[in-house]
Amino acid sequence: MSPPRRALISITSAHALLFQGKETTGLFIGEALHPYNVLTAAGFEVDLASETGKYTPDWLSQQPDFLAGKDLATWNDTNSDFRKKLDNMPKAADLDGSKYGVFFASAGHAALIDYPTATGLQKIAEQVWANGGIVSSVCHGPAIFTNVIDLATNEPLIKGKRITGFTTEAEYDMKLDGELKSWNSELIDELAKRLGATYERSAGVWDDFHVIDGRLITGQNPQSSASTARAVVEAFDAL
Repeated sequence: MSPPRRALISITSAHALLFQGKETTGLFIGEALHPYNVLTAAGFEVDLASETGKYTPDWLSQQPDFLAGKDLATWNDTNSDFRKKLDNMPKAADLDGSKYGVFFASAGHAALIDYPTATGLQKIAEQVWANGGIVSSVCHGPAIFTNVIDLATNEPLIKGKRITGFTTEAEYDMKLDGELKSWNSELIDELAKRLGATYERSAGVWDDFHVIDGRLITGQNPQSSASTARAVVEAFDAL
């Protein structure tokens, strides 16, 4: 029996100040909007959920380099399907993970704060994987894998697998390394190493790049959100 053609995009509910305390990090909008657009266009029913049912938009993700044209119009239209779902999200614990064939972890730097202990979201990811579906993430989204277990082996889901995510070099490039250290959060390559995954990246920190390892599909950065989602659709259709 094929997994349901229904996807859950997870949203960080955390927020914090970055850039010397001047700007707010939260959900990186395009990392949820681009997969939403790709998945809905491919005939998926798409839901959004965060651990608390709340979210804060990331400041950087609203700048013209990242949000423009149709994406900006969708974001500004509070009656768009995307905004209505985002602004009225359920808590992850209130959802039935067996209804989903895809789990996609969007992010933003704030995901480093709440994803590692987001047990409601993690449970859904575990159920999707156990039921033969696709589990995916982009940018800082792999922070969700901190406590996601492959229920068949009782080992970390990403153990022995290849993943990508936001590079530590990019954190230095953005001059955020010092502030992130104060959060006491693992960066993505550190998490991969600790859990026995192989971390891969493109030569350029802002290249569109994703890694496919069977039913686990991960993207490196915001620029990779749409291509990662397209890879998810292709992998799902091949199940």
